[in-house]
Amino acid sequence: MLKGLGGLGDMAKMMKSAQELQGKMTQMQEDLHNIMVTGEAGAGLVKATASAKGDLKALDIDPSIFNGDDKEVVEDLILAAIKDAQAKAANKAQAEMKALTESMGLPADMKLPF
Repeated sequence: MLKGLGGLGDMAKMMKSAQELQGKMTQMQEDLHNIMVTGEAGAGLVKATASAKGDLKALDIDPSIFNGDDKEVVEDLILAAIKDAQAKAANKAQAEMKALTESMGLPADMKLPF
């Protein structure tokens, strides 16, 4: 199409690819709000659900852990479940980003956004 203009044809192709990548990045960021991961602590007695963006969405606590003297243990289990959910959310987001970059023919370890 831009024959005879040297590298401008490649530049137009590169700009189109950049716009496509930007659109896919925007869509992926929106999708991360809908992908849910669940972190657990205390062999599943406490479960924290978060979006892949790391936003805490739900907390499920088994009633059997509510003994009067176990307040600190319960608090620790809650924190552990939340941290587990956040770590899983970060891993899921990283996996989604890797899949996106690979689908675009970019290096898997490329850090986006630029």
